[in-house]
Amino acid sequence: MRAHAKRALELRRRVYELLEHGPIGDFRVRLTNWLLILLIVVNLVAVALETVPRLETAYRTEFIAIEIFSLIVFTVEYLLRIWVAVEHAPRRHLSARRARWEFIKSPAGLIDLVSVLPFWLAFFTPAEFRVILVFRIVRFLKLARYSPALRSLLDALAGERRALFGCLVIMVGMAFIAAALIHVAERSVQPEKFGTIPDSMWWAIVTLGQVGYGDAVPTTTLGRLVGVMTIFVGLVMIALPIGIVATAVGSVVWLVSYPFAYWGGNTNQSTQALVTAPFEWTFERPLGQF
Repeated sequence: MRAHAKRALELRRRVYELLEHGPIGDFRVRLTNWLLILLIVVNLVAVALETVPRLETAYRTEFIAIEIFSLIVFTVEYLLRIWVAVEHAPRRHLSARRARWEFIKSPAGLIDLVSVLPFWLAFFTPAEFRVILVFRIVRFLKLARYSPALRSLLDALAGERRALFGCLVIMVGMAFIAAALIHVAERSVQPEKFGTIPDSMWWAIVTLGQVGYGDAVPTTTLGRLVGVMTIFVGLVMIALPIGIVATAVGSVVWLVSYPFAYWGGNTNQSTQALVTAPFEWTFERPLGQF
């Protein structure tokens, strides 16, 4: 009995290393990662091409075969990740059930679930609701596991989420103010476009976003003055999140490139931490912590 349990634990550890970037340079780990990346890319291309009526009719069988094969692989992968969640370093102090539940409700686990759930739901929903299959496109997010650049970007966004949310709140507030001002300036001249503040919101949003579709243009002097002010405020509002994200990404890249600086010069500790703590989206850690 003990020998059987020991073999099961060893198998779980090997599966964990295959799925979660085990020993650096291991051929089996690299092969598994590249095969999963290839399957994700093939899925994304198939999902896009399947929306072309001519291609969907001509290659319907091939599209179905790709989806069924992918569904089986991604479902097995998801179940295996739940099984090996106990091996993840931050969860080793938890019970097996708690560690697996933590993975299931984590952003990474939810993305894995959404990657397979739409197709399974399609079996039990009417044909008109099978548009949910388009959500298979979220499989793109699975690539973040295998891309250091995407991992750095997600770490940066997670660390600066409060500042970015603050920028969003300010942007919404400025859009409301701009809509109110342009409504006052243009409502008597262009009531069909600026007659109400909700109608004016469209102009405010596209102007702040530096898009300017031209379907609604102020004609009065006061309206044009409001437009100029809105354009300049929009430039500032766009620069704010760009600066925040650029600085945060630079910090994450520096930390990954020089981890010994974070660990006080202890290169053994930093190397061990980077190898034994594979990336997982938690969105709860401060920027710069692994």
